[in-house]
Amino acid sequence: MARNGLKQGVLAAVAGMLVASAAQAGGLERSGYNIDLLFDPSDYAAEATATYVNPQRKLKNVEDTDRANTNPAAPTFGGGDLNYRPNSADDTESYWAPRIGVKAALGDSIDCMADYSQPWGAHTNPGKNWAGANNNIETKVESDNYAATCSYKWEAGPGVVRIIGGVFYQEVSGFKERLVQDFGPTSPLGVGRLELEDSGWGWRAGVAYEIPEYAMRASLVYNSAVDLDNLSGFIDLRGLGLTKYDVHGSASMPDSLELKVQSGIAPGWLAFGSVKWTDWSQLQVLDFVPNEPGPFKFPTSLDLLYRDGWTITGGIGHKFTDQWSGAVSLTWDRGTSHGYGTQTDTWLLGTGISYTPTENIELRLAGSVGILTSGSSGEVTYKGRVIGDDVSYEFDNDFVGAISTSLKVRF
Repeated sequence: MARNGLKQGVLAAVAGMLVASAAQAGGLERSGYNIDLLFDPSDYAAEATATYVNPQRKLKNVEDTDRANTNPAAPTFGGGDLNYRPNSADDTESYWAPRIGVKAALGDSIDCMADYSQPWGAHTNPGKNWAGANNNIETKVESDNYAATCSYKWEAGPGVVRIIGGVFYQEVSGFKERLVQDFGPTSPLGVGRLELEDSGWGWRAGVAYEIPEYAMRASLVYNSAVDLDNLSGFIDLRGLGLTKYDVHGSASMPDSLELKVQSGIAPGWLAFGSVKWTDWSQLQVLDFVPNEPGPFKFPTSLDLLYRDGWTITGGIGHKFTDQWSGAVSLTWDRGTSHGYGTQTDTWLLGTGISYTPTENIELRLAGSVGILTSGSSGEVTYKGRVIGDDVSYEFDNDFVGAISTSLKVRF
């Protein structure tokens, strides 16, 4: 099997770089899944990428809409009237998203890669001193994903067909803190904490067709859900003078389907695009119950109410010299929130450069700027349950920026 197309591959890699750096999608997506390294035309390759994302979501016109005090005997958990506190807050925190991968050709027909990434995550931290602290003080979700993916290829017409398959192991953990009862904005008391973790397996399957001579590739890849059937942890209410107790529940990290297309359109020019669907709507209300029921051991829930995510990207790349390539892209991500939460539509403009001092080394630098569109959050009803009746707020169009650097070594 011929392994030509290396120079075209340098240009094509810029497209993958930009898609990977568009890092403010809906749901709990942080870096998602990426198997572009599998298509590298060299026999062996290793790649390390780090992406820094700085979303700046700000909440305004915040109102505490559940002003009753907490009464564990009832039980009710209003938290008290917090409307004397500030009615605005900075909601989001910046984060890093790393990715490390290695790829090897096993003969002429089989390519395999192994990679580590953090596909899911979230971090909101409005703090304790705002009128919505009975809804959220800090929420953080983290993940670690270890994957192995292989493809089998054969010549078909002017190009190559690949069948793709793989598995991945995923660890997910997180916590949420909120004000269970108001004892004053400077008091360390009154805070409740939910902490959870679990792990599970997933798989991927796909197909691709490539014509290296024209830097053309089309791929369709499905990633399965990861079932977290033993999602467990604890609720800590000692800040309310109660107890700490173990809880359990279940959830599934979403499955996804992504179509990517790229092709040379003129000497030194490449067009690329992608469409991705992510099944975030399976994360609605996640219920957690005590392992051992007893006095003052209460069930709770994480209320997400997501809808499916859609992400569409298109762009143009250009090869300036044998060493320098560049690209620009535009990405639209449909917000997963619809009436509850802050995840509205996001628009991102990305640009990047690729420097290849030798055919064995490639350095990339990419950046993106974008808009988190405006909206509001408040009370909604889901399957007869009232969600979001504790706080309401609004938010304007807000800025998000990202920068990504990577190093690839071929040998």
